[in-house]
Amino acid sequence: MASERKFVAENIRRVLLKEYLMKTVDRAGFGGVDVQRTPMGTRVTLVTERPGIVIGRRGAAIKSLTKAIEDNFHYDNPQIEVQEVENPNLNAQIMAEKLAFALERGWHFRRAGHSTVRRIMESGARGCLIIISGKLTGERHRTEKFKDGSIKYCGETRNLFIGTGFCVAKLKPGVIGVQVEIMDPNARLPAEIDVMPMDLAIQTHPDLADLLRKQKEASVIAEHPAEESSAKDDKEEVAE
Repeated sequence: MASERKFVAENIRRVLLKEYLMKTVDRAGFGGVDVQRTPMGTRVTLVTERPGIVIGRRGAAIKSLTKAIEDNFHYDNPQIEVQEVENPNLNAQIMAEKLAFALERGWHFRRAGHSTVRRIMESGARGCLIIISGKLTGERHRTEKFKDGSIKYCGETRNLFIGTGFCVAKLKPGVIGVQVEIMDPNARLPAEIDVMPMDLAIQTHPDLADLLRKQKEASVIAEHPAEESSAKDDKEEVAE
């Protein structure tokens, strides 16, 4: 098998594993999964809102889940590590599932969208974007967006600081897709810079003092070129 096909097959297997875990541990609040290969096998890191439900009494639930992953997805010696999410309101996947559940309970999409945005921003997020698409009010498909704060749509900043979650709400008119994007509270944008005081900068970088002295001498020479030429002539006469 070509290397490209191996990458594609591996990514497909990880997507199927993610969908399986979303259905299996939905009661625990699925927040994401990370799969890493190790010399001892495969480490599956599962982020949930309530880890106790995933582990079960005396570890019975996590043992059955490990067995199912090994049989269905053919991972070598899978080791599941369950982590509790620090702040569920800043996890995009958990908030997408809660928003979809609110729509299934009969909440109006505008009320649910604005309430979710306010809840996320009050938790300290730098930005939030919610996209709800489907048959919201009539027979035609439509898309509604709810945004607050700062959101990046491309580049390294998005890859580092934007978390994305997706869920589907099943209603009588049809399914409604819910996508949530949250910018991390500790995100640092490229345009944000810190101006360091000069004395502290010189203490931190000793070479900066010599550089500033050379720049000052160069500026003086540029402003008074005649004085510089006369000084050179004097030096030549003294040398003679």
